[in-house]
Amino acid sequence: MSDIPTGWFKSSYSGAATDNCVEVRFAGAERAVGVRDSKNTRATLAVPSARWSAFVASMRRS
Repeated sequence: MSDIPTGWFKSSYSGAATDNCVEVRFAGAERAVGVRDSKNTRATLAVPSARWSAFVASMRRS
């Protein structure tokens, strides 16, 4: 799992011309995913990695 980024990053679908983005961070050993608004980086949400995977899979099916 060493190839998983540990810093905050935006989706590759986010345009360079906008700052209205959701940022994500994989918390490694905590097995959690952090989610925050790129405009308000002080407020974050932590989601268990299994739940995040289920969310992403459901979005792919949509």
